[in-house]
Amino acid sequence: MKNASLFEPITEGNCPRVRVTFDGQDYDLPEGVSLAAGLLSVGRLSLRNTPVSGAARGPFCMMGACFDCLVEIDGVIRQACMIEVCDGLVASPAGRKEDD
Repeated sequence: MKNASLFEPITEGNCPRVRVTFDGQDYDLPEGVSLAAGLLSVGRLSLRNTPVSGAARGPFCMMGACFDCLVEIDGVIRQACMIEVCDGLVASPAGRKEDD
């Protein structure tokens, strides 16, 4: 139950799903929702760890103000709540070192 999503999509069944890869794992997420919302909907609550303490961080404000949902896409650090899910999107936790 620890990884159960706290969110339920309101578009279930009406929205096409597309393949997204996050942190090396494939997910079928609703097309057009934010990456943060899509990952929350499948129970992915943590998107990165802080560089100082290593504490887990996940989407909080869902509107681009808190920067807790940072991810890396094509070598650029972005806010997952501001990225729209599209087919073939590949993202990874922000700030992850090669040896992590």
